[in-house]
Amino acid sequence: MKPAPFAYVRALTLDQVFDLLDEHGDDARILAGGQSLMATLNLRLSAPEVLIDINHIEGLSSIELKDGKVRIGALVRHSEVAASPIIAEHAPLVAKAVPHIAHQAIRNRGTFGGSIAFADPAAELPAVSRAVGADFVLQSRSGTRTVAANDFFLGLFETARQPDEILIAAEIPVIPGNEKTAFTELARRHGDYAIIGVAAQGGVNGGSFSDMRLAFFGAGDRPILALAANAALEGKPYSEAAVAAAQDALDADLDPMEDLNGPAAMKMHLARVITARVLAELAE
Repeated sequence: MKPAPFAYVRALTLDQVFDLLDEHGDDARILAGGQSLMATLNLRLSAPEVLIDINHIEGLSSIELKDGKVRIGALVRHSEVAASPIIAEHAPLVAKAVPHIAHQAIRNRGTFGGSIAFADPAAELPAVSRAVGADFVLQSRSGTRTVAANDFFLGLFETARQPDEILIAAEIPVIPGNEKTAFTELARRHGDYAIIGVAAQGGVNGGSFSDMRLAFFGAGDRPILALAANAALEGKPYSEAAVAAAQDALDADLDPMEDLNGPAAMKMHLARVITARVLAELAE
C-alpha cells in the first residue's frame, strides 16, 4: 500500500517545529528515523496532514559524558550507539541491547529518541531505559523538563510526552563500579520483534544481589520493571533458591497479552526461563 497524501516540512530549528505543532496539532507527525512511522503510513494506520522532519536540527545528534551521566541525543542512530566507546564503557546495558534491534539497515536509520517516543512495548530500548534509571529531556516552547523513564511509559504506545513537546535527549547515569548488566530476548528469528525479553542491571556485592533492576519487554502494554522479582533478590547470593524466588515473584509483576506468538501462559513460562539466564550471567 501507499500512504495517504501529506505535506512535508524540513525543520531547521526547534522553534520552527513548535510553530508547526501549534498550527497542525494532532494532524502533524514528527519524522526522525522513520522506521516505525513509514510502516504505519504505508499501511494507512497513520494519515497526518504534515510530516515534520527534524533530522537537520543541530544539537540532537551527539553522545556526551557529562556530570556523571551519558547524554544521548534523540537523533543518534542505533548504529552510532553501538559504535560509541562512551556508551560501551559507561552504559554497557545499552550497548548489549542495540545489536538485537531489527537489522543493520534499520539500525543505520532508526534513532534512539524515536524508539523511546514510539514506546513499543516489545522494543528493547524502553525496557533498557528503565533498568538503567534513565531520564528523558522534553522540550517545548516554554522550556524543558525531565521525566524519569519509570514515569514516562503510560500504556500501549502512550507516554508522558505532551503534544507540544519534543523528546530531545536521554540521560543515563554512569554505571557504578559494583554493578553488572545482562540482556537477553527470545525471538523467532534474529531481528524479529521479541516474543519476550529482559534487561538487567544491578549490584553483585560479595556474590549477593543488591538494587537489582529486571525490566521486561513483550510482557505487557509497556516496559515493566519487575518490582516483586527485584525485591525477592535483594541481599541474596546467587543460588537455585534465589532464582526460583525471583521466578515465582514474576506472577505479581507481569501480565503478558496473548498475541500471534502464542498465549500468555507461554510468555510467562519464557519469562521465567530468561530470568534464570540473566541471573546466571550476572553471577559469573
